[in-house]
Amino acid sequence: MALTMAGLAAERPLGLRVLTGGTLLDRPIGWVHPTELTDPQAFLEGGELLLTTGLALDEETSPAYVRRLVDAGVAGLGFGVGLSHETVPRALVATAAEVGLPVLEVPRETPFIAITRAVSRAVAADEYATTVRIGRAQQELTRTAVGKGGPAGVLRKLAKLVDGWVLLFDRTTVSEATPASARAYGPSLREELERLRTGTRVVVLDGQEVVLQTLDTGARRVLAVGASLDTAGRHIVNTAVSVLSLALEQDRAQAAAREALRTGLLELLVGGQAELALRVLAASGAEAPAAPWSVLVFAGPPAARRKLLDALENEPVFAARHGSTVVVLGAADAVTDAALRAGGLHGGLAGPVTAADFAAGLEQAELACRVAEAEGKLLVSAAEHSARGLLSLIDPVVARVYGENLLAPLRRHDETGRGDLETSLRCWLEHHGHWDIAAARLGVHRHTLRNRITKVQDLLGRDLDSPGVRAELWVALQT
Repeated sequence: MALTMAGLAAERPLGLRVLTGGTLLDRPIGWVHPTELTDPQAFLEGGELLLTTGLALDEETSPAYVRRLVDAGVAGLGFGVGLSHETVPRALVATAAEVGLPVLEVPRETPFIAITRAVSRAVAADEYATTVRIGRAQQELTRTAVGKGGPAGVLRKLAKLVDGWVLLFDRTTVSEATPASARAYGPSLREELERLRTGTRVVVLDGQEVVLQTLDTGARRVLAVGASLDTAGRHIVNTAVSVLSLALEQDRAQAAAREALRTGLLELLVGGQAELALRVLAASGAEAPAAPWSVLVFAGPPAARRKLLDALENEPVFAARHGSTVVVLGAADAVTDAALRAGGLHGGLAGPVTAADFAAGLEQAELACRVAEAEGKLLVSAAEHSARGLLSLIDPVVARVYGENLLAPLRRHDETGRGDLETSLRCWLEHHGHWDIAAARLGVHRHTLRNRITKVQDLLGRDLDSPGVRAELWVALQT
């Protein structure tokens, strides 16, 4: 910790006496500068303890001199007595008290070099402590990154080292927070994040400085640190940015490798090489759930599929990309819950199947998935789909388009309000072409029904006496 005016005054061998600034003595001293100039502003950076014997000062010139020192931002003034002045000028003390400048009286027996040495020792000790703190922090952050802690561990370690809170943003969305309650700051920082393209930005949030720093990663990520940062703290944050960037990129590369491996193993299963696939999976340190397997296939937007894969990362299932779908082997309930949370997904379920029957099970699950997409359902099982008979063998999208095209003339006619041809056709086919039964069910005379079916035949250009045509129309009506 830097030496303050109070700390310097407390060093008894120096014999310093505080004349003004009792409440301002916590100011840190950056360095010491002896001078007899009446206007030393050009030679000051701010934060210095200025030492003078007042050789060119008197009661008239002292007030303006003090104000110039305040403008220069000095930490305080040490006035040596016993040479040009027996006591510190009264006007200087009064003005310093008025404008808030700490003044220390330096006795003649205390050479200025003694004060310089005291401050120099303190500055050197502070710089050494800062260097040690930075070095230790770098080691801790690096060990955390390469150990089991990973990126999340780096964030926790950083928050502890700077005694503050830390957020990691993926674009403008909080992906990690330490502590968890710090997530509440996310929305307040969104506007600043949108402005930040690269580099560092410092903002004030609820009276506290927050450092926003972009990370050097493939995806746009930003680190936010809410803390009062000193020199060491800023170095620690810079180290964390470097370490975190590497850790995140390493995680991304490892995740991509795991994903590619799983996709390859899935292809082996589809190709009937289950034994090889399971052996490679075990060699990679992972395990597939015990066969027979439930096979689930989910389709949907890329972001939703990514969320599903992330959610299943630590579940006892095997999940892999397969084209534009996600294929999962494992407990259907847990997988379905994860898909529901991801949102926007539609899935098909088949099985349980053995390793030898996996390819057939996957095909059934994919077809059920297409049905779920067409009907807007979260999950359709292959068993449920197969119960639909002949329609279960037809791609649902193809079947829907076929039905819409075939029945379009009837639906256009019905939209004019000139007759309910589609309903009449459906009822007539349901009752196997029995005029009286179908007419009674529709509540119309059988001659009316005959006229409607004749109209259907004319509009479609099909012979409804043909069993094949009737079968086609029945399939179309079910889509």
